[in-house]
Amino acid sequence: MINCHRGETALMVDGEALPMRLTLGALAELEQAFSVDSLPELGERFAGGKLSARDVTRILAAGLRGAGSSVSADQVASLSFDGGLNGAIRAAIALLDATFSGGDTPAEADDQPRPPAPPVR
Repeated sequence: MINCHRGETALMVDGEALPMRLTLGALAELEQAFSVDSLPELGERFAGGKLSARDVTRILAAGLRGAGSSVSADQVASLSFDGGLNGAIRAAIALLDATFSGGDTPAEADDQPRPPAPPVR
């Protein structure tokens, strides 16, 4: 089960939701893979919106490992993603968004209970 409050998202593969999460260890792995020195630099790298197939593979693999899987980047590259390449890209972007924005995407925010509004006086 995916827990969005922990920053988890899902990678859909053959109809199965595989949990992903970017832990500090997974983020450190991505910092090294993308040759950046800090989390803000990593966030800026991804915010540019120019992700290569290798970038998507690395992000998904790090997210899967952060959630407890032992999958390699090569294994991720050979998976049959629901939605094909677009499904993989959407999953990578959702994972980055959950990590760097606190998971408050518009779709998730609409599903969350909100405290009652204060009374108008």
